Amino acid sequence: MITTHPQAPEVIVVGAGLAGLTAARRLTQAGRRVRVLEARERVGGRTQTLRLPVTGVSVDVGGQWVGPNQPHVMALIRELGLEVFPTHDAGQNLAHLLGRTLRYRGLIPPLPPHVLADYALLSGRFEALARRLPKEAPWDAPDAAALDAQTFDTWITRHAHTPQTRALMRLYAGAVFSADAAELSLLHALAYTAHGGGINGHTLTRGNALQDRVLGGAQAIAQRLADGLSDVRLKSPVTRVEQDGAGVTLHTPDGPHHAPHVILAVPPALLAGVPFDPPLPARRAQLQQRLPMGAVVKFLAVYGRPFWREAGLSGMAISDTGPVTVTFDSSPPQGTPGVLLGFIEGHAARALMESREAERRDAALTSLARLFGPQALHPLETVERDWAAEPYSGGCYGALFGPGTWTGYGPALRAPVGRLHWAGAETARVWMNYMDGAVESGERAAAEVLGAGL
Repeated sequence: MITTHPQAPEVIVVGAGLAGLTAARRLTQAGRRVRVLEARERVGGRTQTLRLPVTGVSVDVGGQWVGPNQPHVMALIRELGLEVFPTHDAGQNLAHLLGRTLRYRGLIPPLPPHVLADYALLSGRFEALARRLPKEAPWDAPDAAALDAQTFDTWITRHAHTPQTRALMRLYAGAVFSADAAELSLLHALAYTAHGGGINGHTLTRGNALQDRVLGGAQAIAQRLADGLSDVRLKSPVTRVEQDGAGVTLHTPDGPHHAPHVILAVPPALLAGVPFDPPLPARRAQLQQRLPMGAVVKFLAVYGRPFWREAGLSGMAISDTGPVTVTFDSSPPQGTPGVLLGFIEGHAARALMESREAERRDAALTSLARLFGPQALHPLETVERDWAAEPYSGGCYGALFGPGTWTGYGPALRAPVGRLHWAGAETARVWMNYMDGAVESGERAAAEVLGAGL
């Protein structure tokens, strides 16, 4: 139950996603009085679990995966008494590339030998560059300026020798960043990839970031965190931030809130429209103007049974023909009803932003049918979430760093400004823009406040 605490807070946390609630929990455990302000009517941020009305199945319309290579969120899940279950991956995967549909197991489709050699050379070169970077401070890399001066797509075009390799790398950009490779600096693509230990860390299930899902839905993490706090206030968007020598005052529609320290655990782009008095340092203010969010529509179709499994398919697919470019089997642990999850990302998501929901549904189901056959056209029910239309998210999965952003503004990403501290998945030192990164950032911000002498 979310309640309010009668005493004045020592710390205010803005944002009741995983980052903000983790920070609030760690500060509360350290004996500090904490208030959480959340603009939405719910907790969870970019995680949200819905129970669908027709089939009664619960689905995650936001973040849903965790893995054993993500220690912060896995430790928190255990601490909260939650459980995980494995992502279904038994069977063959599908790849629809350049007009052909291929069945395969593992990471790479059965492409011609010269294509496989080209992809192996390119991906190996990419990962070698990523391993050289200081993950927490990519702007400090010796060749950071050169890497940050070009887009990921420029690098792909220059170094890939086959259209299939270019298609695979661009699909990687869409699946991992919810953006086109042309929107990202090469330095950002490398640093982000390094957080997962390489391409496989971001894209494979067993032993990697997509291995597990949270029993009961990923939003259960946030709900358990909020249930352990005494002062969480919903529908409280911050409209102005004032800081002086005595502390910070946050203005909301229900009145001002004051505390000696504040943790802002929201996407940087959302803070660009909030007045600060005194103004933020120029580099921090400029950084917030340069971090747009990715564009993604998450589409889920529910069927009476997972019919693709009967055909020997895992439900995992990639396609260079949209609008759905990546799919997964997102069925509940008991296997029924069957749920296919499709991601619409980057330019494909933007192309459908102004379409009616029925048009997006038809386009998504057509994509699923191209991969899994005509049965995919007849779900019992569907649900979608266009995260770009969420006013207190502005997009998903996270912020996009274009050319010049890391080297020009990176040092301001986590640096406190007086009594203001920054959290959120975008500020993570590991697993940026993942749930693990959100948890890590909340723990870091809480430690900063405690280290400031509070």
